[in-house]
Amino acid sequence: MKGLKRAYPVLMKRTDDGYYVEIPDMGTATQGRDVAEAMEMARDAIGIMGIDYQEDGEEIPEPYSVEFSDEGFDVSTLVDIDFLEYKKKLENKAVKKNCTIPYWLNEQAEKEGINFSRVLQEAIANKLGVTLR
Repeated sequence: MKGLKRAYPVLMKRTDDGYYVEIPDMGTATQGRDVAEAMEMARDAIGIMGIDYQEDGEEIPEPYSVEFSDEGFDVSTLVDIDFLEYKKKLENKAVKKNCTIPYWLNEQAEKEGINFSRVLQEAIANKLGVTLR
């Protein structure tokens, strides 16, 4: 995954509730309440599509790999992405897990100010023999 910084053209059109965004090279579209959110959503769509391409063993499309017209759109701009950084961010996203412990243990741990999430992460990493990032 070397050299995966790219800038893709995106087309935006004002709608009643924000902006509709097309990403021609990825064959997808998204939307946002304002231009900033629309660009953020476009970056997410590009990142997710790029990861999907990679996981399917396909090449990520290059910017301007398809012909398109900006006719009918209010804004034509570029959205940059670093696929490596996007994937790292996505993989490091926290997920919520529920677990059950005895009441007395919970009471004592709370009195000591123990961070339950951190302890669980450390215990799982130790059990797997891996180091937390």
